Amino acid sequence: MRTLFVAWCALVLLSATPARAADPSHGAQLYALHCQGCHGRTGVSVMPGAPNLARGEGLMQADMSLLAAIKSGKNAMPGYFGILKDQDILDVIAYMRTLR
Repeated sequence: MRTLFVAWCALVLLSATPARAADPSHGAQLYALHCQGCHGRTGVSVMPGAPNLARGEGLMQADMSLLAAIKSGKNAMPGYFGILKDQDILDVIAYMRTLR
């Protein structure tokens, strides 16, 4: 029984996708496609009520909190659940943090 459990654990670990660091350059591409229309090219919001990312508005949260907010949407911002993968959203967050 123990051998079967160890084999199962090994299979799970081998099949898991390795974590990777956020990629701000990939995030910049996704930001231009999905976010720039409201938050502006440089993070200065162009839509009323959208956070000004160049001033850090809305970015004073942990990445996982921002990930959840972007996935579910907030106010006029649509949710990106099913549109962007979690890693893509983390890439966008890494890019947004460079806009200050």
